[in-house]
Amino acid sequence: MAIKDAILPEFDHEMGTTRRLLERTPEAELAWKPHEKSFTLGQLAGHIANIPNWCDAILRQTVFDVTTLGDTRAKAPEVATVRAALAATSDAEMLTPWTFKKGDHVVFTMPRVAAIRSFIMNHGIHHRGQLSVYLRLKNVPLPAIYGPTADEQ
Repeated sequence: MAIKDAILPEFDHEMGTTRRLLERTPEAELAWKPHEKSFTLGQLAGHIANIPNWCDAILRQTVFDVTTLGDTRAKAPEVATVRAALAATSDAEMLTPWTFKKGDHVVFTMPRVAAIRSFIMNHGIHHRGQLSVYLRLKNVPLPAIYGPTADEQ
């Protein structure tokens, strides 16, 4: 089995779950945040929506310096494009080391497949959990994530 055959079903599941949660984000509440140190609801939703786009940097580069990123808020999420790129990636490319830097500081180096699972999927899942709490605090019914929620049984 190719690496992509193992990771694509997980990617599809997580992106679908994320999409369903993002669809519940109330536009009238985008400026709200639960704590002064927290993202606003809009910032958090935007960050979550943008995470899959970082896959492009993982698949096309071997070293990525986040300080060169610039403003990504205007970039629309392209999950179908990301999925197609993952599907076209060979095992050898998936196992190529990828380095994430912040200026001169190396944050981590790992095989591309590990970066996709950690930096894309797990990172998105982490923030999606935050978003589910935000939405619960705003009395927004939550969709099923890993099984039914109290709102959908």
